[in-house]
This record gives sequence, C-alpha cells and structure tokens, in this order.
Amino acid sequence: MGVVIAFANQKGGVGKTTSAVNIAAALGIRGKKTLLIDADPQGNASSGVGINKKSIRLTTYEILIGKCSCADAVITTKFTNLSVIPSNINLAAAEFEIINLDDREARLKKPLDLIKDDYDYVIIDCPPSIGILTINALTACNGVVIPMQCEYYSLEGLSQLMISLRQVKKLYNPTLEITGILITMYNGRLNLSVQVLDELKKFYADKLFSIFIQRNVKLSEAPSFGMPIMYYDKTAKGNSYMEIADELLERTGM
Repeated sequence: MGVVIAFANQKGGVGKTTSAVNIAAALGIRGKKTLLIDADPQGNASSGVGINKKSIRLTTYEILIGKCSCADAVITTKFTNLSVIPSNINLAAAEFEIINLDDREARLKKPLDLIKDDYDYVIIDCPPSIGILTINALTACNGVVIPMQCEYYSLEGLSQLMISLRQVKKLYNPTLEITGILITMYNGRLNLSVQVLDELKKFYADKLFSIFIQRNVKLSEAPSFGMPIMYYDKTAKGNSYMEIADELLERTGM
C-alpha cells in the first residue's frame, strides 16, 4: 500500500520544495518506488528533477479538472525509482475552476487512489498557502511533513498551520497525521535558531526529525541543473537528506 506524504507550509522560502524533491530522490535510491507530485503552480519540483515545464502536456492541472488520469500524467525521470507528475503555471487556474465543485477538496484524492498502490511512496509538494490546492493534497495524504526554519515568524506560522491541519482532519481526512517537522536552513551559531528549536522541543519533541538541514550552497545550486543534491554533489556539506529519508522510512513503518 502506497504511503502518501504531503510537504506543506503556508510560509514560502522554507525549503519545502527542496525537501520534497530530495527526500523523494533519496527514497528512490533506498529502493522505494516513488512518485513526486508537483502541486505548486510555480512548478519548481518539476524543474528540480529535470522536467522542462514548457514541453509537458499533461500535469496536475489536467488531473484536478478531470481531463486526465494520474497514470496518464506520470513521467519517468532519469533518477533511480523516481517518477513525477509535473506542474506549470496552468495549475493556478485550477483554484478558480474547482472552487465551486461539490467534491473540490477530493479532486486529487480520487484519481490518486487508483494508482498510489503502484508506488511505495507518493510525495506531494504543496504551494506556500493553505488554499484549495493544499487542501486537496492534505485530503489525499496519509501524513504531512512540515519543513520550517528556526525563525520567529516560522514558529508563529506553525501555530496557524496546526489549526488548518486540525480543520482538514475534522472535515475531509480523519486519518491525517503529522509525520514530522523538518528543520531547514539551520544555523546553530545563531542564538535565535537555538531558542526557536528549544520552543519546538517543548511542544513538538516527538514530531521533530532528529537531523536538521543546514544552509548549503550546493543545495541551492542543484535545482538549476535539474538534479537532486545526491546526484549533483553527494559529498556536499550539510546534505542530510539520505538520513532524513531513512528516518521517514522508520516513521512510516516501511
């Protein structure tokens, strides 16, 4: 049975897409057949695995509006055990086209249910907002990973996100759980980072991934080459996504 994990945070610039792409690639390297779904109109997860967004024909948008199946939109990447359902700017229109439909929150879940068991893991990269696209991802998933920085605004945003997750769990997905909180762009030399981390440990100690992603130039460069970090430079300092993928495997019992 495929495990579906959404990567979500309504705050942008927290390393959400970077984490979704690299963890998906790491799971593939670990021998897990993995599908990455780009549910962000920016399409950064797609380009992050080498997909030319201008040349794609079927995307997450066509799935949400009912014009194609998930299976039709899947593209096999050049990376081990990793496939992708891409996205581009057309997806922005889906927010308006499905908002008045009766099943608007389940437009992804229903077609995804037909193929998710063909994979060990399905990773969904959400847009940086709690709109209908993210709600579709949260309705379709088993769990959510929350990437966040150790900053005050991130801590404030986490509280708001938790409220949204409880609402989605209550209204649309009673089995939704928080798989983990992933600290990104960490700098242990900053007092604020340490203070925010201490606050997180008070309330979410059991949810925090034990390994943090540190700031890293190579990690920032890799997307421009259309490659996950372990393919671009597996020796890059601060690249801990393989270890995080191992922890994700433990947390999801795979």
